Amino acid sequence: MKISDHFLLLSLIFLGSCSKITSKQETTQERPNIIYIFSDDHSTKAISAYQNGVLAKQFPDLTPNIDRLAKEGMIMNNTFCTNAICGPSRAAILTGKFSHVNGFYKNESGGDFDGSQQTFPKLLQKEGYQTAVVGKWHLGTAPTGFDYSKVMINHGGQGTYFNTVFLENGTDTLKEEKFHSSRQVWEDAHAWLDQKRDKKKPFMLMYQFKAPHRPWEPDPEFADLFKDIEIAEPATFNDTYEGRLAAADTWQTIERNLNRQDLKVHPENPENLTKAELKKWYSEGNNNDVVWAPNNEVKMEGQQLKKWKYQRYIKDYLRCVKGVDHYIGELLKYLDDNGLAENTIVIYSSDQGFYLGEHGWFDKRMMYEESLRMPFIVRYPNHIQPGSVSQKLSMNIDVAPTLLAYAGAEIPKDIQGKSIKPILEGEPVNDWRDAVYYHYYEFPWWHHVQPHYGVRTEKYKLINFYYNPEKKKGELQNNWELFDLEKDPNELTNLYGKEGYEEITAQLKERLTALQKEYNEDTPEEMMRKTDVRIKRVYETPTK
Repeated sequence: MKISDHFLLLSLIFLGSCSKITSKQETTQERPNIIYIFSDDHSTKAISAYQNGVLAKQFPDLTPNIDRLAKEGMIMNNTFCTNAICGPSRAAILTGKFSHVNGFYKNESGGDFDGSQQTFPKLLQKEGYQTAVVGKWHLGTAPTGFDYSKVMINHGGQGTYFNTVFLENGTDTLKEEKFHSSRQVWEDAHAWLDQKRDKKKPFMLMYQFKAPHRPWEPDPEFADLFKDIEIAEPATFNDTYEGRLAAADTWQTIERNLNRQDLKVHPENPENLTKAELKKWYSEGNNNDVVWAPNNEVKMEGQQLKKWKYQRYIKDYLRCVKGVDHYIGELLKYLDDNGLAENTIVIYSSDQGFYLGEHGWFDKRMMYEESLRMPFIVRYPNHIQPGSVSQKLSMNIDVAPTLLAYAGAEIPKDIQGKSIKPILEGEPVNDWRDAVYYHYYEFPWWHHVQPHYGVRTEKYKLINFYYNPEKKKGELQNNWELFDLEKDPNELTNLYGKEGYEEITAQLKERLTALQKEYNEDTPEEMMRKTDVRIKRVYETPTK
């Protein structure tokens, strides 16, 4: 062989190897890993990066690891759930469809999720992704579309903070007694990432915490935080609900409806009580039938009692938040240490928001801003501008098409959400939605929130509390509320029927009708049937 031929051969080999390396790198870049971090009941007002409430002002470093995602990615300020309750929000995320379409519309007595239907994890599997889910699931049926799953199944599928029972891969039941549930979910995620997955494939992991859901039992590591601090009360703490009949009818008030289990108040002599008596003692408040005080020796009532209960509640809630943030930090460290951060999309979100004393409440369900708005933060290095913020209106049904778009998968036409990939990457979006649609069904248990649907635009919100079966079963009532979100961001003044708002009311009703048509909403009769129906769950919710 001539020397010139020899160099030509070596050059061709070298170029060929470079071509393979480049091709492999391009494939990696086109197919990012995905980690969807999901907590339960985490209000944006308990995330310091959002800077939108008294807690963020009082504790500017409350959530340093979630804040890190915001600094390195984008905060979506106007991401909303379509049904503010745990299971239905999860079903909407998995399917990209509203509750009335995916079939899972309420937690209590609405049946279980149909796992045979199309979900984004199944579609990612078809694209060669390895998929996993660990932590809270709350959909009843065993997860489908996942190569690995380990999900909580005790306490009605809610899971517990301690001695959590899991279902692994749909077959094996395990009771984990060593760690608090937030730590356990991290241990399971870590084990899958580090040891169980096929590292030659792109992956999608759903990393899902129970915290900070009721009854707010923090990891002992965080149990003494805020001990000697008085937590600030929100501006609407003493809302009187004037002009808002449905708001006045709820059973989610700080004063009346937090029970003794929530606030860790125990009987002096529990051994003297039967099991039934003990259960009743701990659960007083659930049925709005009694206002209990700490004990017979300490006489508290009215505002003093309400403030005391708020401090007990909010401190444990924030302690649970600190645990979630800590184990997000563990995940981010793992990605950094293992060279995965650059090519992994990390999303932080929650199934809905939560009331942290606003309107004098805890819990969620209502279409008011505190529970309607979800935290939604996305980091994807070299694709999403660090420290960016979007005010675009998005919904939880947008998650599925967005992740499919990033994976290069075709988005099925029956998915009702839209990909927010262009928004995340700062591309011009000329034809984006001007309104979001919401629908809540469950009544009366747990919190006596009347079924309602509504539309939210950038400036206004129109809600129809259309059904109260306790008053007239099977008949519509149509109790409307209208809010100007620019003038009245706390939603204290119902403008419906007020002079000067006739035109905007007509426009919003027209937009609402158009959205219901676009999303193939049910007939009024079917809406009411969904509220009234009682279908048993695989894991029945305890009444305690």
